[in-house]
Formats: sequence, structure tokens, C-alpha cells
Amino acid sequence: MNTPDKIKVLYIDDEQNNLNGFKATFRFDYTVYIAANTAQAYEHLKAHPDISVVLCDQRMPDKTGAQFYSEMRETYPEPVRMLITGYADIESVIEAVNMGHIFRYIKKPWTDTDIKSAIEEANKFYITNSLLTAKNKELQSAYDELGKFAYSVTHDLRGPLLSVIGALDLAKTMDSLPDLREILGMMDVAVKKLDEFIKNTHEYYNLKRGRLVFEQLDFNNIVNDTAALFRIAGRMDNVRFTSRVIQNEPFISDEISIKIVLNNLFSNAFKFQRKTATDKFVDIDVEVANNTAIILVKDNGIGIQENHINNIFTMFYRATSEAAGSGFGLYNVKDALNKLNGTIEVSSVFNEGTNFKVTIPGKANGAN
Repeated sequence: MNTPDKIKVLYIDDEQNNLNGFKATFRFDYTVYIAANTAQAYEHLKAHPDISVVLCDQRMPDKTGAQFYSEMRETYPEPVRMLITGYADIESVIEAVNMGHIFRYIKKPWTDTDIKSAIEEANKFYITNSLLTAKNKELQSAYDELGKFAYSVTHDLRGPLLSVIGALDLAKTMDSLPDLREILGMMDVAVKKLDEFIKNTHEYYNLKRGRLVFEQLDFNNIVNDTAALFRIAGRMDNVRFTSRVIQNEPFISDEISIKIVLNNLFSNAFKFQRKTATDKFVDIDVEVANNTAIILVKDNGIGIQENHINNIFTMFYRATSEAAGSGFGLYNVKDALNKLNGTIEVSSVFNEGTNFKVTIPGKANGAN
């Protein structure tokens, strides 16, 4: 019976007796697939992408083992390739090394020990290569993210600073108090944008480098602490703010991560209001039950166009230019929730408002 731990081996030979003998000999040690020609071999490779070792006889009727490996590695580069040949085929071995990039060759006649040793070595090489490939993908992803980060830092830090510098230059030539107030207003917008970017960058760093600290939380305190940062802005912009918390049981999670989620959702809800609306509001409802926290943040702001919904959690993505934003906030929200095994859903109607639903499972009491 096949087990998940068995090495998967594909053996290709045009002599049926060799195929039967190979499978009978090694069926208890490995999961063995056999093919009498290269067409059958490709069928196995397609059906079983986790085959790690391929052995092929050099002398095949439709093409040589070296030719097969040369073609195979274009489509299936991961399996480790080994060639079975005789001493008289040394030119074929050289050809296989050059064309098919074989791991090693096994000379005829081979012994069971030769085959087992070769397969075990090849599988170790396969595992090492697989891990290296995965790490390379992670490294490339990190490199791409770093590139975007560096670009955004340059753009989003210099932009507000240049605005302030330009406003200061204008102010030097003005004597009118109303004009100076207008310039100060421009500087205020630029500095606030810069402050938001620095704050979000700090949150991003904490999420990437920080260690989660699980403790018992009181959502009444968390919501009040976070909301206090926005109540004054809400009054100045005539945004009605209401909150409701229902928590009748202990809840264990990381407070910093949850505050990052709430802070960014509140920030967006207040920031992206419709300037001409007379009944602006932001509402938050939190309910903790069955060791799960459900957080609903609703607003009747500018909303999100449907073609932007799938991208709003991407780093540096901005769905609108109506208000200054770093493109960091919702990315940080998603990143924080990933660390907490939480989820977020969004529904929005353009020019009517946006609803976010966050679901966070609590940590079991006593769990690490």
C-alpha cells in the first residue's frame, strides 16, 4: 500500500521484463510508476507532480534517454533525473549530462543496492532543491515588496515635504493674513499626510518584526481608547460617531494587532467621508461570543468602486484620490488579521458607504 512518506519514483524502459522486475523489487520501498515509452512517462509526470526521482534507460526506441531528459526538464524541471546505461555508452552519458542535466548515471548491470543508494541520494537532492526554490520565491517576493516600499517611502515622504517647502517659499512673499492662513492650511494637509505615512510605516514594521502577546482583552477599553483619537476630528467635520460593545465572556488575543485593525478602519471611515453630506456617520459594533469577536465598522462615505474592491488590501494601493492616503492602512489591517488567523469582508456602494466585517478567533486559554 502506498503511504505519503514513500519516495515517488518513475522508471522508464522499453523492455517490459525490466519494468516488471523493477516494480516487483522496489514496490515495498517506494511508490513506483513504470512507463514503456516517453509518452507514458509524460502521462505519469502530469498525473503525479510530486514524483521526485526519474530513472530512464538510455537506449529507447523513440528517442534516447538524454533527448527525453532534455525535453522533460523544460516542462518538469523538479524531478531528479538519472540515466541507466552501459560502459559502452560513455558518449551517451556525456550527451545526457550536457543536454539533460542528469543527477547521475547508473551503469549496467545494476544491483538493488546501487538503485536504492541512488534513489535516496536523488531524493535528498530533490528535497533540498524544493526548499531552495521555495526560499527563492519568498526572497523574490520580499525583494519585490522592498522595491515597492522604497519607492513609496521616497514618493510619500518627499511629496509632503516639497509641499511644505513650496508653501514656505510662497509665505515669504505674502503680507495678507487671509493668504497666509490659506498657506498654513496647505502646510497642515501636507504635514498630516506625512504624519499618517510615518504612523503606518511604524505599524508595518511592528507587524513584520513584532511578537504577538496574547492576553485577556476588554473591547470596551480598546474601542474607547481607539475612538478617542477620532472623536475630535469627527466633531470638527460633523461626523456622528457611535459605538456598541457586547462582551460577556473572556477573550484572549494580541491587543496591539487589534488596535492596528481598528485604528486603520476608523481612519478610513472618517477620512473618506462625502464633503457635501449633512448626515455623515461612522458606527462600530463589536460582539464577542463563542470565543470569537465580530467587529462591524460602517460609514456612509464616498464608498469604493467595484473594480477596486479586490485590490484595496494591496500595499500602496489607493482606490481614490479624493483624500490623502499612504496605501498602507488596509494592507496593515490584512497583515495583522493574518497573524491572528482572522478574516475581513468588505461591502461597499460607491457614493453611499462602506461596511467592513472583521472576524477574529480568540486564543484558547493557556495556549501559547
